[in-house]
Amino acid sequence: MSNNYLECVTDFLKVNREDFQQRLLSEAVNVSSKINDILEKGNIDLLKNAEMVAHYIVENREEELIEFAKVEGVAWAQHSLTLAFKLEWVHAIRRTLWHFLYQFDKQNEETESQRKTFFDLEKRINDNVDQFLNNFFIRYSDYKDAQLLSQKKLVENLSAPIIPIDDSIAVLPLIGMIDSYRINALEEKVLMEISSKKIQTIIIDLSGAAEMEVDVIFQFKKILYGINMMGCKAILTGLRIQIVRNIVDSGVGFDNLVEIKGTLQQTLKEHL
Repeated sequence: MSNNYLECVTDFLKVNREDFQQRLLSEAVNVSSKINDILEKGNIDLLKNAEMVAHYIVENREEELIEFAKVEGVAWAQHSLTLAFKLEWVHAIRRTLWHFLYQFDKQNEETESQRKTFFDLEKRINDNVDQFLNNFFIRYSDYKDAQLLSQKKLVENLSAPIIPIDDSIAVLPLIGMIDSYRINALEEKVLMEISSKKIQTIIIDLSGAAEMEVDVIFQFKKILYGINMMGCKAILTGLRIQIVRNIVDSGVGFDNLVEIKGTLQQTLKEHL
């Protein structure tokens, strides 16, 4: 495809810039009513960005198009902007581009040779739009996944805080529902903390724990075994009646893995 043809198309888009924007707004009815909201919320100028994307696509500036798609993906993810709007907007850019390319070819009364050029351009433009969308959604998804992972780790840390009492004693208060996912995260964290902080006695307080199902009780025993293997003493406090019943019904015995006390206050008094 000749550079001259591409330059003529680019110039045509520039000359018809205002008409391009108006056509784009009419193609994306839902987005057009939200343009000011998106600008205010995310500092994203949709019309300016659409013009940039259109030129990248027509001029086949693939690297810049991909890079811009990634930047846009992060921006929309950061500000939690609606993905449906972005999808509608990009498809509106595609339709608007084709409208103006049609107008351009009508104006220039294309020859057979130019018609082949046009069909080559058709394939490339559609490929470039898809390239933009793919990179946008991948970067949007990666950013959101990283955010979720970060929040998940934060929740894990908050849901299993290990509180040092002195150089060798720490308290682990467990609050709320203890499910399989949480008990697995707890196992790794407890053993890592015992190792890094040289904890010799860990007091696990269950007075705030809602419940433990049988499969979780088996996993909990594994944690106690791991604590014991690391030369650390485990003490259980605050066992509630429902958890005691589940332990008894499960037939799981803690053997010599753990010492059981009534309350956290009583245990702390004894050890301090």
